[in-house]
Amino acid sequence: MATHAPEMPIQVDDETGVWTTDALPMLYVPRHFFVNNHMGIEEVLGADKYAEILYKAGYKSAWHWCEKEAECHGLEGAAVFEHYMKRLSQRGWGLFETQKLDLETGHAEVKLKHSAFVYVYGKVNRKVDYMFTGWFSGAIDQILAAKGSPIRTVTVQEYSGAEEGHDDGLFVTRPL
Repeated sequence: MATHAPEMPIQVDDETGVWTTDALPMLYVPRHFFVNNHMGIEEVLGADKYAEILYKAGYKSAWHWCEKEAECHGLEGAAVFEHYMKRLSQRGWGLFETQKLDLETGHAEVKLKHSAFVYVYGKVNRKVDYMFTGWFSGAIDQILAAKGSPIRTVTVQEYSGAEEGHDDGLFVTRPL
């Protein structure tokens, strides 16, 4: 297995210990810790209810992230979305590949390989990556709003690498 050092800048404040990448404070936690917490909440609420909560929270977070990163790096349009996919991939969530991005119509498709959730859950024959759905719409909607577009979107996961017959996940974004 080939490896390399992180490709994103990480700064640690000597006084506070806060980690920062680009314009935002970050947390660095083990994958099992995060996914085990995710699984524990899912057991109590059920996957559908938890997915609904995560969609809204993820949407808001992605909007904020894209707004701050666009400002920090002087990015706009598709470049913001590609930067977001790159950073998500670099942070260990999985490898996100934009298959389609049409900001004029609010359509996108993102393939997810090597999902952190699939690594922990395994083949459970259901979608386990639902945490990401709100992220795509939040990112795209922020980009659209920044350019003055009234279009808003919704994202669904078509399939997951945790389902039989699929090695990867696919997310589809379309206008509301």
